[in-house]
Amino acid sequence: MLMDSNEIKQLLEKYWNCETSLEEEQQLKEYFRGNNIPESFKETSELFRYFEAQKKDSLNHGFDGEVMKRIKEERPQGKVVKMMFNVARIAAGVVVVVAATYFVRQEIRKSYPPEIADTYSDPKLAFEETKKALMMISKGFGKAQRETRRINLLNEAEQKIQGKEINKKESVNI
Repeated sequence: MLMDSNEIKQLLEKYWNCETSLEEEQQLKEYFRGNNIPESFKETSELFRYFEAQKKDSLNHGFDGEVMKRIKEERPQGKVVKMMFNVARIAAGVVVVVAATYFVRQEIRKSYPPEIADTYSDPKLAFEETKKALMMISKGFGKAQRETRRINLLNEAEQKIQGKEINKKESVNI
């Protein structure tokens, strides 16, 4: 097949950019099979001839059987490595859990004060102090109750101003 060097360059450019059709690739293969190849295309010619030679080389029919036979004969060493890797992962997980437990327990111990000891040796004195503390709490509740009544009065007044009917059962009386 006679082609000038410009046509070959254009086809090769398309070939390297993966833009050639099957017919154009066949033209290139036939061209590079020939003997009158210019020096500028010698390397490309060798490449195309290499591709053709590799097509002709094929594996013999017993190749697959031979490979499978050798694989079965050899003892697989990978299982031991996988097992050791899994054991190492488990051990690392256990170490992380133990360390986390240790640090959490340390934080809990820091946040809680040690056990509180009795502050009063005399039970009557302790009773009097407890009464004082409960009276303070009671006064606080009383004050809160008074403030709540005031809030309820304000709410009732607001509802009257807005013209809403007040239902005594719905208002909260403490």
